[in-house]
Amino acid sequence: MTGDQYVPPKAGAGEWVKLSLGQAGVDPDKLASAIAYAEAHESPWPRDLEDAGNVPGLTQIEPAPWNEVLGPLKPRGGPAGLVLRGGKIAASWGDPGRIDMTFSIAKSYLAVLTGVAVGDGLIKDIDAPVADTVNISKFQGPQNGRVTWRHLLTQTSEWTGTLFDKPDQVDHFRDVGANGDNSRKGQKRELAAPGEFWEYNDVRVNVLSLALLHTFKRPLPGVLKERLMDPIGASDGWQWHGYRNSEVSIEGQPMISVPGGTHWGGGMWIDSYDHARFALLIARGGAWGDVQLVDSAWIKQMRTPIDIYPAYGFLWWLNTNGAHYPQAPESSFFALGAGANLIWIDPPRDIVAVFRWIDQAHIDGLLGHVTAALGVG
Repeated sequence: MTGDQYVPPKAGAGEWVKLSLGQAGVDPDKLASAIAYAEAHESPWPRDLEDAGNVPGLTQIEPAPWNEVLGPLKPRGGPAGLVLRGGKIAASWGDPGRIDMTFSIAKSYLAVLTGVAVGDGLIKDIDAPVADTVNISKFQGPQNGRVTWRHLLTQTSEWTGTLFDKPDQVDHFRDVGANGDNSRKGQKRELAAPGEFWEYNDVRVNVLSLALLHTFKRPLPGVLKERLMDPIGASDGWQWHGYRNSEVSIEGQPMISVPGGTHWGGGMWIDSYDHARFALLIARGGAWGDVQLVDSAWIKQMRTPIDIYPAYGFLWWLNTNGAHYPQAPESSFFALGAGANLIWIDPPRDIVAVFRWIDQAHIDGLLGHVTAALGVG
């Protein structure tokens, strides 16, 4: 990437440039229709999850004690969004400045942090067992001792055990589709060898986060702030919460391990502008202006389909053959969190978008409206 591409100023230090409709190549009527669609298809989730005492489709359907919420929750906002073209704001709605829960979008941040560790030489080989880098009991034994960094990044690790009182079994047979069948969720199944079975499993992602904590030997929120969020001019308002029982000791120092989502509370709380900055960094191959913050080869690797499930990369959802969202270009890729919260990136068309609290069943419809407004064929 070259420094002649627009990057927004540091949060609070200037105005993020907004495109006129003519500049963006946007059809104003279709854009208004897209915004109306987003606002008309708000998430069915209650506004106050803390008051509800559960997370719909997750702790709501899990038996005790697996359903115990371990981290903080907060009232959610309403539908909100940002659409960028060439890094400049083409559209916005709702309150994109609201700091809100983001659920599993945090997984995609973990993938990028893994790339930072690789770039720093802290992880020598992502196809080597994690145990070669991280000497803890969680990566010992005939099953877990074979788990590699690639397995964890692709949700194929088949890691087994209990972490912070949550067993991997809690997400066996989990179906994360908009109309997913979770009637068997939590039923124990026979494990495959690491790398031979794909399953969306929050406990195993939290094991990746713990492994990264041991690798950096620093709390991950601090690493993220120093290496990525501050350099891209993010605000100081975002937070990454752990669980009340996720403190570990590393070289005698207590540190909180943060989760890759908000399944049991905690997780990343962030506004849409900061999400959009992060997405723009990824869309531009890890570069921010003239500064390469993440190796472009790593960004490419994150977006490479895995053989066992071509619609997934390294904790990013891929639109291979229109698998997830037929109305979005196949070149698109996504960070997706329950609720639903979505980061959409389409590098060939220089599009970045952030959607907050859209009914998951209507994400594809919203993408169709936005692509029509932007003249994307």
